[in-house]
Amino acid sequence: MQQVKLVSAGDKLNFSLSGEIDSATSENFYAQVRAAYLHDKKDVVFDCAALTFIDSTMLGTFVKILKEVKADGNNMRLVNVQPRIRKLFEICALDTIMEIER
Repeated sequence: MQQVKLVSAGDKLNFSLSGEIDSATSENFYAQVRAAYLHDKKDVVFDCAALTFIDSTMLGTFVKILKEVKADGNNMRLVNVQPRIRKLFEICALDTIMEIER
């Protein structure tokens, strides 16, 4: 089960991610994040501490969000990324285009 929760909208949009986000749930994830972002365009931070699984579809979704955020002059960052999920970003060299913190 996937959860996306906007936990703070101060100077940044802070989302808490938990569970599994894959091809079956990535469209819903994208819609939730995009709606919050379009309402309040600012830097986006994803807290991935409770995120247990993503697939290649989700990697593409993160890239799509990054492109939208960067086009508006904002930044996107992933924090508290578990090692096995971080490895997916590294294998695809996505850690070179987006900020990913352990």
